[in-house]
Amino acid sequence: MAWLPVERLADARQAVAFVGLSPRARESGQSVRGKAVLCKLGHGRLRKALYMPAMSASRCNPAAQALAQRLRAAGKSGKLIIGAIMRKLVHWMFGVLKSARPFDLQLALAKR
Repeated sequence: MAWLPVERLADARQAVAFVGLSPRARESGQSVRGKAVLCKLGHGRLRKALYMPAMSASRCNPAAQALAQRLRAAGKSGKLIIGAIMRKLVHWMFGVLKSARPFDLQLALAKR
């Protein structure tokens, strides 16, 4: 996976920022109650490439389904849920690439 420079990144948060999926608070002067949005300063093609896998994971991956159910119960919108699953996919990919071990569903379900 040459698109993600894993050896240059210290942790999964840096990988998320590289892709452009980190939340950015919208504040201006005294209006500090704006909704957080995706930063989108990162790699746009990677964000686009992660959209459909996130949609598929929300239907087929039990760990992603649990995340989606938890966010849906909190009243979050569908697009926000997909963005959160995209971010979680980057975390999982970074962990798999760094540890050189296959994806462990039980570990993903345990670390919510």
